[in-house]
Amino acid sequence: MDYTFRGSYEPYISPWDPCPPIKVKTFSLPPQLFMNFQPTSLPQFSPAEALQHGTLWPALVDGYSKREGIS
Repeated sequence: MDYTFRGSYEPYISPWDPCPPIKVKTFSLPPQLFMNFQPTSLPQFSPAEALQHGTLWPALVDGYSKREGIS
């Protein structure tokens, strides 16, 4: 699977905004958006690895982290 799991957009920047503008904002997209159905014979994690990643299938790991900017 060769998809990017990050989306982005350019918000409106007001000329009267007192804060420095953030010109491009990004957000995380779940990998399930890119799978129409579950293909047969997907590789699987071991049970211990599945608990660490939160899913049984490596194709559904998106690298999301609670701290923004870390993948």
